[in-house]
Amino acid sequence: MKEEIKSQEEEMSKADFWEDNEKAQKLLQKNKSLKETVSEFENLENSLEDIGVLMELSLEEDDLSIEKEVNNLIESLYSDIEEMKIKTLLNGEYDKNNAILSIHAGSGGLDAQDWAKMLLRMYTRWAESKGYKVSILDILSDPEAGIKSATVLVEGINAYGYLKGEKGVHRIVRISPFDTSGKRHTSFASVDVLPELDDDIEVDINPNDLKIDTYRASGAGGQHVNKTESAVRITHLPTGIVVQCQNQRSQHLNKDKAMKMLMAKLIELKELEQKEKIEDLQGEYSQITWGSQIRSYVFQPYTLVKDHRTNAEVGNVQGVMDGNIDVFINEYLKYRKR
Repeated sequence: MKEEIKSQEEEMSKADFWEDNEKAQKLLQKNKSLKETVSEFENLENSLEDIGVLMELSLEEDDLSIEKEVNNLIESLYSDIEEMKIKTLLNGEYDKNNAILSIHAGSGGLDAQDWAKMLLRMYTRWAESKGYKVSILDILSDPEAGIKSATVLVEGINAYGYLKGEKGVHRIVRISPFDTSGKRHTSFASVDVLPELDDDIEVDINPNDLKIDTYRASGAGGQHVNKTESAVRITHLPTGIVVQCQNQRSQHLNKDKAMKMLMAKLIELKELEQKEKIEDLQGEYSQITWGSQIRSYVFQPYTLVKDHRTNAEVGNVQGVMDGNIDVFINEYLKYRKR
């Protein structure tokens, strides 16, 4: 990494470095990320050295009062090492990319739509706690409650690597706020996660295979509703994949973002075919209903969030809904590497 940083800085010192502003910004971001990783590793080494010095001092002076401090430092170092080990698992081709996350309400009516909105809040809170930027690309709200679907862009280093394991069906069990009899209801929502592709990644798409529709973006009403047909929906006819974007400033930007989403889905489909899988991109959760969930969130009669792939469990369901989902993300990354 130090060699790569050195090479990058030589590139950055060239007179023509800023001629391609977008390329320059990407190199600066990559350089910053590498420096942070090297610094993190060196901090671990320094902490280990400090602990060694304290232990030697304690033994030389036969001073047991230092023991508590040493134990605290060891515990802190162990936690930091575990965090860095998780980052080493993010070595997939697109793991460092931004993430495009989509949520769709499943069976359960208003409850499912409310659940989809709760998940959107959960992921937004998680992303913000990581210092990531969240932008809504497309959202379909319901006037009664919740959202039918939403697509957001999560921007930041390793956003896709962390979020890729969230793809699947999420189930909630709770007393429905929409049921006057106070009965427990089970609802479902699906989450899809794709990497945002760099502009230099090309996918061969035949223009004749695309059906492009434009429509007015939905909004809160009044001045917030787009007065022109700037929202874009693209259908890839051979696969039936549909992507849409409405929250960019113009039809051109919406189309550009939708094409990136389509390319990411087609790349994922190609990778699945290479692994000799028959199901399409939605294959693992084609039915957003019973028996297909990856995680359950139970609010009543007890509180528990359980991931059915890794068996990771958390009793503080409200904490999870506030974005504390690192335990599930980390356990899934370790699970994938077994």
